[in-house]
Amino acid sequence: MGQKSLWAGSAYKLVCYFTNWSQDRQEPGKFTPENIDPFLCSHLIYSFASINDNKIIIKDKNEAMLYQTINSLKTKNTKLKILLSIGGYLFGSKGFHPMVDSPASRSEFINSVILFLRSHNFDGLDVSWIYPDGKESSHFTKLIHELVEAFQREGVKSTKPRLLLTAGVSAGRQMVDSSYQIKKLAEELDFINLLSFDFHGSWEKPLITGHNSPLRKGQLDTGTSSYYNVEYAVGYWIHKGMPAEKVIMGIPTYGHSYTLASADTNIGAPASSPGAAGPITESPGFLAYYEICQFLQGANIIRLQDQQVPYAVKGNQWLGYEDVESVETKVQFLKNLNLGGAMIWSIDMDDFTGKSCLQGPYPLVQAVKRNLGSL
Repeated sequence: MGQKSLWAGSAYKLVCYFTNWSQDRQEPGKFTPENIDPFLCSHLIYSFASINDNKIIIKDKNEAMLYQTINSLKTKNTKLKILLSIGGYLFGSKGFHPMVDSPASRSEFINSVILFLRSHNFDGLDVSWIYPDGKESSHFTKLIHELVEAFQREGVKSTKPRLLLTAGVSAGRQMVDSSYQIKKLAEELDFINLLSFDFHGSWEKPLITGHNSPLRKGQLDTGTSSYYNVEYAVGYWIHKGMPAEKVIMGIPTYGHSYTLASADTNIGAPASSPGAAGPITESPGFLAYYEICQFLQGANIIRLQDQQVPYAVKGNQWLGYEDVESVETKVQFLKNLNLGGAMIWSIDMDDFTGKSCLQGPYPLVQAVKRNLGSL
């Protein structure tokens, strides 16, 4: 019974986030919606909308151009679904308050969401509440429940296809336990976008090298660190009640880097600080794939056989990243588990022009797509 064709909508989903701040980067990282190939992904998610006075808003200097592009992408590929994501890391939990605190303010927000999505030709909403903690988990569940009910009513009334509702969710076990009432969410969300990356990075204490998104547990992983891998996170969500076909597994197009503190260059080696910032993304400890390709020139590349991902060392810089081989392995893993598909964070950090890595445009996303098969 494990075959994909046995449940409705037999094709895999390829869910691709793109961000509104990537248009502010310099070339070759400057990404505008015109860079999007309408046939690359099954679902595109624009990040991020915000909330002002209990209403959904977009703060984008090229807002009119965005809506125009969305319409033209959907004209070219009529099967493409485009969602709007609200929240994100900087918005955090506090951004959802006070909107979420009362039935009246939630209702005002939900009405504004439906109006906004319909008037700009979006197909649904992705709630990226990062992360509802403790008592907020019931607020999160309520918000999702009320959104679904309103979307269903509106779908019947408007005779249009019902708006989709998804959520970007944590892959960390402790966060999963405190943030989500999974059995309730499983009944209501169309799917979850599992943020199965940022398992390790320069925020950790003590600071030692670790991979951003290891597929499996490493030989050195003991105690809680044995939770910090894609396989564990996916299994845990399913174990807690999320149907496998609603789990869209996150694959990053960026890596995390460290500045080494000694001659030790292995995984788990001591580090003194985040790695040097990339020339385009300009964030210490972080490189987009188009920057990674440049870094790899002259670097020593090692594949972690246990975790099934690569890392590279160049001087005192240590970088855990994804390449075509590692994303292909991840896609095979998600197909074996009959998951709903793959999620990309984010298409604007892949080598979308094809000029930095010389592997064609979107080499990582294309590798995921090729290995997923039909979308």
